[in-house]
Amino acid sequence: MLAKMTSKNQLTLPKSITAAVGAEEYFDVETRNGQIILTPVRIQRGDAVRAKLAELNLQEQDINDAVVWARQAADATSTHDK
Repeated sequence: MLAKMTSKNQLTLPKSITAAVGAEEYFDVETRNGQIILTPVRIQRGDAVRAKLAELNLQEQDINDAVVWARQAADATSTHDK
C-alpha cells in the first residue's frame, strides 16, 4: 500500500491501516533498518496518571523527595563540569 509524503513532511495513512490499529491521534515514530515505524500511542489523561500513582502507593512526599534527589544529582553534575 502506498502513502505519499507532502512537501511539508505530512503523511496521510490509508483508512484500512488506521482501522486495523485504531484511530489514535499520536504515534511514536522511529526508524529501523531504513524503515519508518509508527506505533499508536494513547496519551493518558490526568485521571489515569493519578490512578497509577495510587496503584504504586506513591504519596506527594515521595514525589517531592524524588525532585530534591534529581536536583542534587543535577547540581553535582554541573559542579563537576566546571
